[in-house]
Amino acid sequence: MEKDILTLGIESSCDETSVAVIKNGRQILSNVIDTQIPIHEKYGGVVPEIASRNHIEAISRVVKKALQDAKITFDDIDSITPTYGPGLVGALLVGLSYAKALSYAINKPLVGVNHIQGHIAANYITYPELEPPFLCVMMSGGNTQLVYVKGYNEFEVLGKTRDDAIGEAFDKVARVIGLRISRRTKGRQTC
Repeated sequence: MEKDILTLGIESSCDETSVAVIKNGRQILSNVIDTQIPIHEKYGGVVPEIASRNHIEAISRVVKKALQDAKITFDDIDSITPTYGPGLVGALLVGLSYAKALSYAINKPLVGVNHIQGHIAANYITYPELEPPFLCVMMSGGNTQLVYVKGYNEFEVLGKTRDDAIGEAFDKVARVIGLRISRRTKGRQTC
């Protein structure tokens, strides 16, 4: 019988500190999110410096909670996978620096994850039977792309926005017409 592979994923590309423990690349054992939406709401969008400082305050607590929720320890982790980009530079540096230090301290491999490819790979968790090739419309607060997924690590961008992403455009329109922005797109201007 093969050993299960446990990955500690760390995401800090914008205004949420998120840590998940994933089993064999497809099963979520825990997913802890510390959101900063209420903090940035009064500014009408994410303030990068404030986001970075809040990641610093949250990251250790969020990692600890993710391990507790998954009922594992650092000894059980096989690899640490932080987001390395794209995103807000300061916010990314917090997650990446923490992951590098943790990797060194517990002697576990560090595998950086491209934020866009992470969005695409999330489909494998939602749809466990999914296998490449397939066409993916990737939409987030700061990125919108049409991607041909040729293989698990082989992508061809067929098209992408040249300026505002769909999420960012929704935010701007909502702000102009006075709508309260919902949970996932609230205040996203620069992610």
